[in-house]
Amino acid sequence: MKLIVNGQSHDVAAETLATLLSELDFQGGWLATALNGDVVPAKERDRCRLTEGDRIEILSPMKGG
Repeated sequence: MKLIVNGQSHDVAAETLATLLSELDFQGGWLATALNGDVVPAKERDRCRLTEGDRIEILSPMKGG
């Protein structure tokens, strides 16, 4: 299915947000995620179903300033 992740188009097999993170090699407990503009808490990612054309934002904190 085709999704927009952090502004870029991706063809993925993932059906949930949790599996998408794994498929795209995003790891760590400090990730913040949003689906179509709505924040998705970490504990809900495995139940968060994805559909064609969804927009996902994945944010990770960075050091520096």
